[in-house]
Amino acid sequence: MCGRFIITDTAPDLASMFDVEHEGENLPEPSWNIRPTEQIPIVLESARTDPAVRRLESARWSLIPSFATEPTSKFPTFNARAETAAEKPTFKTSVRSRRALIPATGYFEWHTEGNVKTPYFVHSDDGLPLAFAGLYSWWKNPAAADTDPARWVLSATILTTDARGPLAQIHDRTPVALPEEWWDHWLDPATQGDQSLIDAAVAASHEVVESLDFHEVAPVTGNGPELIEPVTRDSM
Repeated sequence: MCGRFIITDTAPDLASMFDVEHEGENLPEPSWNIRPTEQIPIVLESARTDPAVRRLESARWSLIPSFATEPTSKFPTFNARAETAAEKPTFKTSVRSRRALIPATGYFEWHTEGNVKTPYFVHSDDGLPLAFAGLYSWWKNPAAADTDPARWVLSATILTTDARGPLAQIHDRTPVALPEEWWDHWLDPATQGDQSLIDAAVAASHEVVESLDFHEVAPVTGNGPELIEPVTRDSM
């Protein structure tokens, strides 16, 4: 799973990296400790224009399906299992044509042994940002007036899959990290998404996932670059 991640690149850097044509408003600042329901930058392509426009937007990290009556859910929606997302009511509409890339410098994962949870920071082997396969949704708040500019809420989730390679030593799940050659195909709203598309994306992610590096870190509290500094047992 992925319950905390970081993105240290600025909006202009992300726009350049992902060939974004439009930058949205109120994009979040870099953060070393992003939690579910906080705002995150996502890359998407609008299906309402021809040709589609690639956009960098701010989204709530925890997807709100369009049919929801309120933003909160009794089930967590910040992650979606790749194996079942295409059939789950919460995610299947987004799988069809509302797919996103979620940039990340890396993410935190906890290895559990008995009652002891040890945090690790997981990142690319070259230090470059990762692009997680994500889904997004637009939700209209029924309690908000039509004249309220905040009545439409953009939200997103991160697809997860089985961990592979050395990463499986610390946890059995990992975000689906897409290679660059898959970005255009994943974002294209004209591509009808289904389980076979997700399966192909997961297969394409294997090489990325198996190459990820990780190291133990101190307890993940606060928000700053010190959170990703490696620690040794002697320093604990």
